[in-house]
Amino acid sequence: MKALEILFWVGLFTVFYAYLGYGILLFVGIKIKRLFSTKETVFDANFTPKVALIVPCFNEEKYIAEKIEDSLKLDYPKDQLEIIFISDGSNDQTAAIVRDHTSKGIIAMHEDKRAGKAAAMNRAVKATQAEILVFCDANTALNSKAIREIVKHYQNAKIGAVAGQKRIVEKDADSASGAGEGIYWKYESALKKWDGELYTVVGAAGELMSYRRALYEELPADTLLDDFMQSMRVCEKGYRVVYEPNANATETASANVQEELKRKIRISAGGWQSMFRLKKAGNPFYNFILWFQYVSHRIMRWSIAPLSLILIFIVNAILAGQSTFYFVVFILQLAFYSLAIIGWILENKSIRLKVLYIPYYFFIMNYSVYMGFFRFLKGSQSSLWERAKRA
Repeated sequence: MKALEILFWVGLFTVFYAYLGYGILLFVGIKIKRLFSTKETVFDANFTPKVALIVPCFNEEKYIAEKIEDSLKLDYPKDQLEIIFISDGSNDQTAAIVRDHTSKGIIAMHEDKRAGKAAAMNRAVKATQAEILVFCDANTALNSKAIREIVKHYQNAKIGAVAGQKRIVEKDADSASGAGEGIYWKYESALKKWDGELYTVVGAAGELMSYRRALYEELPADTLLDDFMQSMRVCEKGYRVVYEPNANATETASANVQEELKRKIRISAGGWQSMFRLKKAGNPFYNFILWFQYVSHRIMRWSIAPLSLILIFIVNAILAGQSTFYFVVFILQLAFYSLAIIGWILENKSIRLKVLYIPYYFFIMNYSVYMGFFRFLKGSQSSLWERAKRA
């Protein structure tokens, strides 16, 4: 029984560390670092290098006109900003709407054959000579200062990429997907900020991401998480990725949990793919701090923690008859998963109870890791991106 107890506590610590412990450790580490580093970074407001804002699109006719107008209002010198909309196999009015706006300075690109987001990004990059590449999604709204806030960091030669902040507007505050996704991204944004302050952001969201053109590389056509892989390649080249909370990409939450699950399964499959491809980041002898952050923030959530949840449940069931403590913990586990299942049943019936959002979303998040793993093994996850329907 001693070995089982050790397994139980190791599993419990793993789950705690992956979801909360690393965040606590980061917060404390940053507080200590700030005590020894009081120097403030001073940026030159006249630093305005050539920038290409690239917006990959697939069947975005509902959002594209608004996105174009939003992009034209960005506060950045017009002669230093190229705005490229690249339609990847759209079969609705997306390409036509973009072409209608070329007189305003928009660059329209389109290919009938759908090749995937990574391929679209690569084509757009070849069409520009801009020093800084900024990518964002067609259904996100940027604040007017977003480009300036991102670009200022490139005055530091050690910075290879800059990530903006993804914001979720909870229009449907009573949906599990809206509330769950909103809470998740608030916490995730804090982790990214602290990651960047400690050393580097380990992977960034494609809603608003930028790179030095010299560091951008063409990824394999089957890449599932282009934004994550591209930013991690920058880290593997010895550069840092920083987080800029004043550059915002705002979008609504997924329309429902089914749409959010579809998105998370794709991310999970991409996470497994990335873990097998990022050899340098996964090597503690290459760059220990990068490895530590990558394992703590990504690998544990994408693999070890979800596996530990099953281990904890099984071992706890065996130990439940050994002491009151293990019995109570097992009952609490049963109650938590029961709430998650009840939340799933009620969500399918459009009956929503806010008390169930966290257990339900946590369950969905970890369930998607297993589904993503099976898709990765079978090679059944398509690299052709299909955006989750938004509220």
